[in-house]
Amino acid sequence: MSLILWLIIAYVIGSIPFGLVVAKSLCGIDPRTDGSRNIGATNVARLCGMKFGIAALVLDIAKGLVPVLMASAWIESNLGLSLVVLAAILGHAFSCFLRFKGGKAVATTVGAFLAVSFWGTLLSAAMCLAVVGLSGHVSMGSLTLALALPVFMLITGNVAFVPVALVVMVLLFWRHRENIRRLARGEENPWTKPKA
Repeated sequence: MSLILWLIIAYVIGSIPFGLVVAKSLCGIDPRTDGSRNIGATNVARLCGMKFGIAALVLDIAKGLVPVLMASAWIESNLGLSLVVLAAILGHAFSCFLRFKGGKAVATTVGAFLAVSFWGTLLSAAMCLAVVGLSGHVSMGSLTLALALPVFMLITGNVAFVPVALVVMVLLFWRHRENIRRLARGEENPWTKPKA
């Protein structure tokens, strides 16, 4: 299969808005119009309950993990795999099913990078969870993950994936720009409380 086909597959799978599907089908709530108005697992958990948030989280991780794992059986170049990683993440952030709008792509980022660097991603995710636990802010944990990924790609010997990790770091910071502003003003709510 050609790289272009895998890029399309990864993008389309990444575009599936699982948070929206879970919230609307199981809770009757549209997360785009309530809470923080985000389709991600955090907002789904706030609006529908933890078990629904976890379901959205697992599905969002899977939609990054599965296409990259599948592509890795066909694509030998690290550059090609890096592009597939990026395609899956961009699918979540700019979903073709939501008029090219989407979520902040953190869970999908975790899934996509797990497929190419298990330990580097696991260590980055551990740092993310530690910061969330200490600060109470998922946004701070997400930004920590973004910063940690290129560092742990390097430390764990996955140097070929440092460039895509840097690109994703910039994307995640841009997707969290409003959160960064609220954090700077001391107005960011903890993860258990929706944005006012």
